[in-house]
Amino acid sequence: MRAKPCHYRYRVGLMSDVNGIDVPSVTAWLERNVSGAQGPFTFTFIAGGHSNLTFAVTDVNGARYVLRRPPLGHVLASAHDMGREHRIISGLQQSAVPVAPALGYCDDPAVNGVPFYVMGFVDGHVIRDAATATAVLTPDGRRRASESIVDTMAAIHAVDLGAAGLDDLGRHEDYIARQLRRWYSNWNSQKTRELPAVDQVHDELLKRIPAQGPATIVHGDYRLDNCMVNDNGDIVAVLDWEICTLGDPLADLGLLMVYWTGPDDEGSAWTGSSTTAPGFLNRQDLADRYAQVTGRDLSQLDFYVAFAYWKLACILEGVYSRYLGGALGDRDPEELLPFKMQVDGAALKASEALGRLA
Repeated sequence: MRAKPCHYRYRVGLMSDVNGIDVPSVTAWLERNVSGAQGPFTFTFIAGGHSNLTFAVTDVNGARYVLRRPPLGHVLASAHDMGREHRIISGLQQSAVPVAPALGYCDDPAVNGVPFYVMGFVDGHVIRDAATATAVLTPDGRRRASESIVDTMAAIHAVDLGAAGLDDLGRHEDYIARQLRRWYSNWNSQKTRELPAVDQVHDELLKRIPAQGPATIVHGDYRLDNCMVNDNGDIVAVLDWEICTLGDPLADLGLLMVYWTGPDDEGSAWTGSSTTAPGFLNRQDLADRYAQVTGRDLSQLDFYVAFAYWKLACILEGVYSRYLGGALGDRDPEELLPFKMQVDGAALKASEALGRLA
């Protein structure tokens, strides 16, 4: 991965223990387990927070790698499974899905306190905002990124599960029902106030679940800034597989509709602006291309969009709750109101999408 300076939060050097990396111990492990890796290494923090932490690693000869480990703070029992994430990208190595080379997995907590895995470094851009999109991609490149993100999602959903060794990654059936149970439980355990729209949409979604076809890989958080693109706009690596499972592929498409706001699209409850620049396709264009590439029936797409907005409301409420509880330190509650407003907005958008269903 190309780690651009604007994405770094800090740089770390040759110290004994730096922000989640026990440098001497991890150095020894890398030299033993990653072919050609030679210390001393420089570790550069790329991204993280409540999600898994990602470090760029450069060895003494300039060879580059990427190390992923769980977050430093609270770790949910079912989340941040490094072995599972490594298994997924390992299984996809010979598929049509672009992923970083899987180089090694460490499950010995004596090495770094928690499991971690190491990937090869893929050269590319992570597009997180409109300014980056216009700086690194031409209008033609933005159009190509729009096409490529759909084609890559279609490739994810076309993976032969048996050939990839991922047929037992999760249950095949009742994906949406399982997701509704999971996220509604999270909502009820973390909510900061009553929000009837969340309860109403949950109940309506539960009654309207479309019949699920054969299970595919479901990325679970598929959006442009969880991919890397090259200078032409082609997706060269899909990142952040931590909540990937098996299930209904249209859930990924519904979520992409929520995260994606094209130049002519109505705004989303998700405030990202990376795809608003001229040249990017609009949401309907993405859906049309997915239908063309996969042949799947999208007549129930509004259900999956409603589900995605509802799930986003549950996720953001959890973030809002943790921040109110001090995860960012002492903050004036007024500073956190944008999170609350996003939750409210996502619940409203979910209701609107349900209203468009026949």
